[in-house]
Amino acid sequence: MERVRDVRLLPKTHLHLHFTGSMRHTTLIELADKYGVHLPEALTSGEPPKLRATDERGWFRFQRLYDMARSCLREPEDIQRLVMEAAQEDLADGSGWLEIQVDPTSYAPRLGGLISALEIILDAVDTASRETGLGMRVLVAANRMKHPLDARTLARLAVRYADRGIVGFGLSNDERRGMARDFDRAFAIAREGGLLAAPHGGELTGPSSVRDCLDDLHASRIGHGVRAAEDPRLLKRLADKGVTCEVCPSSNVALGVYEKPEDVPLRKLFEAGVPMALGADDPLLFGSRLAAQYELAREYHAFTDAELAELARQSVRGAAAPDEVRRKLLAGIDDWIAD
Repeated sequence: MERVRDVRLLPKTHLHLHFTGSMRHTTLIELADKYGVHLPEALTSGEPPKLRATDERGWFRFQRLYDMARSCLREPEDIQRLVMEAAQEDLADGSGWLEIQVDPTSYAPRLGGLISALEIILDAVDTASRETGLGMRVLVAANRMKHPLDARTLARLAVRYADRGIVGFGLSNDERRGMARDFDRAFAIAREGGLLAAPHGGELTGPSSVRDCLDDLHASRIGHGVRAAEDPRLLKRLADKGVTCEVCPSSNVALGVYEKPEDVPLRKLFEAGVPMALGADDPLLFGSRLAAQYELAREYHAFTDAELAELARQSVRGAAAPDEVRRKLLAGIDDWIAD
């Protein structure tokens, strides 16, 4: 019988982790107490809230919980704590590179404005990276519920701070709202400034939203992308172009995209040759972090250790990491599977 290796020791990258959603539950409770924020029971029980975001009401409830958690981040030291703890959690799960995703406009009102908020976030990421040894960068994400002009402003700001650790530009929130093409200029600004394009698509809506991300936003990575499994031609296109899908299995089930873990089309994407980077999305709300996504692939989709190692390699290839970081992680993966 083949020995089962510890997936926490498997070197990997983490390319889909949202800022507030990375918070430890214990930290949320402490910050809420510090600022006198009354949290709903869904955020205090210690168990992941029951969510179903496949309808408008369900998505609104998810966003409300997320906004409540964000309201507990009010001072620079709160941001520093969140980022440091996110780095520590990732390291414990075997991550050697983390690209944390944030919309700084959400934090601007409490942190002295948009530029101040972004600088506080970037400083926190730089400090956490230096102190923990985890390679850590930022992906700035626009909100598709806001006006496309806001996204252009954010894209220009992201490019301006690219030398401070911003590597990509994304588009998040309810993909059923707003057309991808409305944000094409913002993504052009980001790409022209050397940033990787990584919008959300193919989660709450079907394959068409993935095609829109490719055609209108020229995405080199797709946040989620799992619904591409419903279109064989789209799967081939993603595989041929080497577009990495940031697949978040626990999130997909928690939000009702799929009923059960075994319904997430990990095997279909993998066998079609679509590169994947497993991600935790929002551990605060979904109850599991990075290593658990690899465990899910093993338990529910019968991924062998060799296949898990290949998933980890795909996450490394899809990262905006320096060559020396990639080489080190890939060598570590080879050592893990050879052991």
